[in-house]
This record gives sequence, structure tokens and C-alpha cells, in this order.
Amino acid sequence: MSGTSVDRYRHLFVYEKDAHAKTLASLEAVSGERRDEEPYRRCVELLAHLVAARRTWLFRFGVSGSRPATLFPKGGSLAEVASELAAMEAEWESFLDTLDEAGLERVFEYTALEGARFRNVVEDILTQLFGHSWYHRGQIAQLLRQMGETPAVTDYVFFMREAV
Repeated sequence: MSGTSVDRYRHLFVYEKDAHAKTLASLEAVSGERRDEEPYRRCVELLAHLVAARRTWLFRFGVSGSRPATLFPKGGSLAEVASELAAMEAEWESFLDTLDEAGLERVFEYTALEGARFRNVVEDILTQLFGHSWYHRGQIAQLLRQMGETPAVTDYVFFMREAV
């Protein structure tokens, strides 16, 4: 992958959208009677958490006017989470479309959930968010396997590989 650092983050976001769509499809494939099981509900909550975390950082960047009510949403339906996911991805797409190298290096301050103040560089947070998504998608895959379901294959190499 070539290009600027911003181009790489935009590319990773395209990958992340693809991985989230596949994860969502694997959750939609679970039969209706199994959706009340605790591992399935936990999967939906983990996906909702990914959405809330990304929205929280948009708020902290000063891009979004409101932050999610909670970082760990509980009890939402898959349809609700899918809708929130689509809206969050649209916000991020707009943010990344306007991001330049200087914006990537921008230092910003924010208040953490515990109330303490911190300072980071935008690029640090973008790196964190991609790792955060990989981690929680892995948890979702593990929970689906424990249920005997088939999780989505969301490894980056599968997104990038080309048949020869």
C-alpha cells in the first residue's frame, strides 16, 4: 500500500467497514431462537461498543457535537446496532475525507470517562481504534464459535489477497 499516512488510514477504514459488514452478516445468520442466548446478546453488545467508541472519539476530536450516552450499550437489537453502525461509518468517512497530514499530527486534549484530562495526537487514536476493532471482532468470532455458529472471516490478509 502506497500513499500518504492519511491514505493508509482511509484504506484501513475501508477494510474496517468491510469487516464490520461481514461481522454483521454473521450475526444476522444466527437463527431467531438463538438470538436470546447470552453469547449472542454479548456479540451484539460488543458491536454496539465498537460504534460507541468510534463516536466518542469523533466527539473528542471536536467533529461531532454529542457523545454517546454510554461506552458500553446494553440491550439493543441487532437492527438498532446496524443502523448506528451505518451512521457512525458515514461520520467517520466524512472526517477521513477532510483529514490531511497536518490533521493527523494534530495534538488535542480531551476528558476521559473517569474525568481526567489527557493529550494525544490524532494518529495515535486512529491506530488505537483499528486495534480496538480487531480485538472486539475477535471476541465476537469466539463467542459465535462457542455457540456452534460460523463467524465472519475478517482477517486483513483475506481482505487484501489477490488470486493468481
